[in-house]
Amino acid sequence: MTDESQTSSDSRFTAFRHRPFLNYWASRFLITFAAQIVSVAVGWQMYDLTRDPFDLGLVGIVQFLPSLLLVLVTGVVADRFGRRLVMWLATLLEALCALALLALTLHGLASPLPIFAVLGVFGIARAFFGPASSSLVANLVPPEDFANAIAWNSSAWQTATIVGPVAGGLLYGLSSEIAYGTAAVLMLGAALLIFAIPQPKQRTGTDRPTLETLFAGFRYIWGEKIVLGAISLDLFAVLLSGATALLPVYARDILVLGPWGLGMLRSAPGVGAICVALWLAGHPIRDHAGILMLVAVVLWGALTIVFGVSAIPWLSIVMLALMGAADMISVYVRETLIQLWTPDAVRGRVNAVNQVFVGASNEVGEFRAGTMAALIGTVPAVVVGGVGAVCVAGLWAVLFPHLRKVRHLNGRV
Repeated sequence: MTDESQTSSDSRFTAFRHRPFLNYWASRFLITFAAQIVSVAVGWQMYDLTRDPFDLGLVGIVQFLPSLLLVLVTGVVADRFGRRLVMWLATLLEALCALALLALTLHGLASPLPIFAVLGVFGIARAFFGPASSSLVANLVPPEDFANAIAWNSSAWQTATIVGPVAGGLLYGLSSEIAYGTAAVLMLGAALLIFAIPQPKQRTGTDRPTLETLFAGFRYIWGEKIVLGAISLDLFAVLLSGATALLPVYARDILVLGPWGLGMLRSAPGVGAICVALWLAGHPIRDHAGILMLVAVVLWGALTIVFGVSAIPWLSIVMLALMGAADMISVYVRETLIQLWTPDAVRGRVNAVNQVFVGASNEVGEFRAGTMAALIGTVPAVVVGGVGAVCVAGLWAVLFPHLRKVRHLNGRV
């Protein structure tokens, strides 16, 4: 191996030279893996129970509402208290929710209402977990290693989304009890890893909270148009084109696959995303970042259209994988911009707002998909969403010219 290739290989893993980040990365992988198992199990169990795609949309909205309702609280908590502590407590609460789903399943379910109740508490845990965990990364690595950390952090999430749904489908095929029990154990393991992270340095506020401090995240995002454009682009593109909630319908009724097939569909986007994430870890975007993000959203929408009309299992899986690859580029640019361009003192509040935007795009997007599928059919709902994503990318290129002109990911346009 030449010195040049050795240097390239070493630079790809710079974030892991910091032990706290290694613990953090492993914990994120475990909790995301467990959450994917729960998601597959809940989706299949809910559709078996009601056979109504509208209920699949409600699964998403119930988990999103806490992030929206608590947005002024979760960000302040992340900024004023130890982000590691908040992340740890939220993980423990998620583990308790998995155990509650296990208990409900063992007792027997005749109505989806108890599941929705537990998912609401799960959403509260996620509402606090998101801003704390996203903000913590910047406290674990120096600025020069942050882009590398973002790529690897995304890889943890994406790797879990590859193997998690497959594992969830296989475990649910054995029994729903095994699926929920496994998820609870993994979440408890993630909590132990988080607890092992040394308390990082963090600028915390000691002044009494005021309306000004509560709304600091909104104020910063509104004033920084590039960050506003990046966050809102993801919001509207995924809000219009998200189809994850409808995958149980595709697996059962359109592609005629079982729980294992649903796991394959759920994991396919992660396959494409992890390949791109690993590439970005060694070959970060150095120029034309804004244009690449917009092009990635256009590709996402176009691929969604093809997936929507496909009735061939292998083609559907390939389209989902390519969608994940395109989405990874957009996520990488957006997250790097947000974390590096935001002062540490308000990073938690900014990430709380970002989580609401991401949650709106994902969970509310799932609700949109479920509602439209109930009204006009599953395939038309997905196709219309893909067209909407392409239109959003074109509109945002006009509305946010500074976003289009972003070339580097270090704050320079």
